[in-house]
Amino acid sequence: METNTPPKSGTSFLKTCFNGVNALSGVGILSMPYALSQGGWLSLAIFITIAAICFYTGILLQRCIDSSSLVKTYPDIGELAFGRKGRITVAAFMYLELYLVAIDFLILEGDNLEKLFPNASFFSSFHRIAGGTRQGFVLLFALLVLPTTWFRSLDLLAYVSLGGVLASAILVASVLWVGAADGVGFREGGVAVRWGGVPTAMSLYAFCFSGHAVFPMIYTGMRNRRMFPHVLLICFIICTLAYGVMGVIGYLMYGGSLRSQVTLNLPARKLSSSIAIYTTLINPFTKFALLITPIAEAIEGVLGLGTATTGGKPAQYRAAAVSVSVRTALVVSTTAVALAVPFFAYVVALTGSFLSATATMLLPCACYLRISSRASGKLGVLEIVACVGIIVLGLGVIVIGTYSSLKQIVQSF
Repeated sequence: METNTPPKSGTSFLKTCFNGVNALSGVGILSMPYALSQGGWLSLAIFITIAAICFYTGILLQRCIDSSSLVKTYPDIGELAFGRKGRITVAAFMYLELYLVAIDFLILEGDNLEKLFPNASFFSSFHRIAGGTRQGFVLLFALLVLPTTWFRSLDLLAYVSLGGVLASAILVASVLWVGAADGVGFREGGVAVRWGGVPTAMSLYAFCFSGHAVFPMIYTGMRNRRMFPHVLLICFIICTLAYGVMGVIGYLMYGGSLRSQVTLNLPARKLSSSIAIYTTLINPFTKFALLITPIAEAIEGVLGLGTATTGGKPAQYRAAAVSVSVRTALVVSTTAVALAVPFFAYVVALTGSFLSATATMLLPCACYLRISSRASGKLGVLEIVACVGIIVLGLGVIVIGTYSSLKQIVQSF
């Protein structure tokens, strides 16, 4: 296989770790206790299995990129494997997944700000425009996060990502403090397994590790690409531990009464609860731009903007203006959907089951098998068995989880 030459300039190892952890440690950390309450303690085995699978398929994406110097993005991988139809399929799942996760962030912000300020008169104008307190806060957050989406450099986004990494750590510590020192305790024993809730749990677990759409952008932006497997391993270890700890302490605190976001269960007027919720508000702020960037770059590529480094300053200014317009339009459209769809847990579960499982399990394995068989004509038996097994498991998550999620959404109306 032809290996891409590592670029002399690019994102450093540490900054890449920040971006990687930030891409993985999304809103799934809030729904992890709810997922565990749905599936029971034994569903943690499913959680660990999905984490291991997603790490492996992340490595497969790197191998696919390294197979040709023409491959830079996830859709490029799909085209190399299956032609134009492959490119369109990968792009559709990838960008729709990122788009829905961005919507999830906006819904989360509205829910938690409404819990903090249920009678906030200061933002009454936003509430009147949007049609309610929660909707008003969604609109306010969209306006605040908009400038971060205009960054085109991963180096700049790394500083925003650092805030997200710290926010995730503070969030876990705050929830732990609520249980240990604020009278809630860890008294709920939970159940071994809830078979009826396993599909929801699987979908939410898959959502937790849905960073594959961003991995190619992070990998190709590295200064030393040979270090990517180490970066990926560090990111998965950190995020798996964070998710696991949050799930366990949340389930021990509230058991079967857990809501879709653990912050909504926290006692009001407690300092630790306020810190947890405020930190929750910071998290989407630090991650939103990282999700929107691949979609924006794809649209900019169709418009022929490239990197806006040629054609003289007037052309660069025009390209920058169009880039800002594209990213602003994405924020506006995601905000509109978030105002209309309030079901956080169900939207997250649907994203995890239908889109995340496809982007993290099915597509990496299918593309790798196709590309490798063409390049070398021979694959190891273990590789074939692993990839086929992951594809079968992924199909199970997609079919069962999507049906369960859609059923819950329909029943909620």
